[in-house]
Amino acid sequence: MASRLSPASDWATRIHAIGARVTPARLAVLGLLERAEQALSHREIEEALSSGFDRVTLYRVLDWLVESGLGHRVTDAERVFRFSIASPANAAHGEHAHFRCEACGKVFCLDDVPVPTAPLPAGFSGKAVEYCITGQCARCDHKDHS
Repeated sequence: MASRLSPASDWATRIHAIGARVTPARLAVLGLLERAEQALSHREIEEALSSGFDRVTLYRVLDWLVESGLGHRVTDAERVFRFSIASPANAAHGEHAHFRCEACGKVFCLDDVPVPTAPLPAGFSGKAVEYCITGQCARCDHKDHS
């Protein structure tokens, strides 16, 4: 029976596979985002990882995460970046939709909701698509109907 890698080992393997260095900060951020139920802001990540990583290190890790394709960022209603890991099935940010709850402000990845394609005019080259549905999440909608 093959042994199962720990989540940190899984991330270390994926980081090595893209030719990057494995660091404690990268592993900590990836582990936190993997466990998160919704996309997290820099501040939420900083508060959750009160383990001594300074603000600049976290900004660098989050930028690297997006640039490397292991994660993505979306802007919430207050124009704050929120980060989540990219699932293996949807490694590119533009391949799925997001949902932003107007009541609580949380942003959720909708991995199974594809983004519609739109033809671009001649000479245009698209890089990324942000497709965000707004409304109320299940938790907030349930509160309204209780």
